Amino acid sequence: MKLFVGLGNPGAQYAFNRHNVGFMAVDVIAAAHGFAAWRKRFQGLTCEGKLGGEQVLLLKPQTFMNESGRSVGEAVRFYKIDVGDVIVFHDELDLAPGKVRVKIGGGVAGHNGLKSLTAHLGNDYMRVRIGIGHPGHRERVIGHVMRDFAKADMEWLEPVLYAMSDAAPHLAKGEKDRFQTQVAHETQTGTD
Repeated sequence: MKLFVGLGNPGAQYAFNRHNVGFMAVDVIAAAHGFAAWRKRFQGLTCEGKLGGEQVLLLKPQTFMNESGRSVGEAVRFYKIDVGDVIVFHDELDLAPGKVRVKIGGGVAGHNGLKSLTAHLGNDYMRVRIGIGHPGHRERVIGHVMRDFAKADMEWLEPVLYAMSDAAPHLAKGEKDRFQTQVAHETQTGTD
């Protein structure tokens, strides 16, 4: 079984925050691939389905971003999931809006959700880094990530979410490079 984790904060007031793009990604995957209904488990919301022939559990921790690792750790222990089978979707300040990069391990770059996951799981999980851009100044970062996406952002955000959903079976099969290539191909704007 693979565990796809979307990072975000629970509650309607956070639903469209840049920080919640991980929740948005797994919501689109669940809807597009006919996953079962979301239900409360592991201090989060989960649903199950198949991607690329692989059983996949989607998880949206409801512990708030800074404690995401508690929820993910519970699910990992319950299902005895190898940390290499955990794929985390999260916002990334250091990527231009709409860019998607996948990596295994690495630093947390001040991301409190990743910091919590690493504390509970170690560092060898896969990260799907979804670019939200940087506001330019360090003191503006919190306001930037906690602010809703602007209407203009929908021009790149929706195609990226749907491209990630289309390519998600590659992630389930461990084909991170094919996933990244397909997402880039589907969202190509001719600039880089």
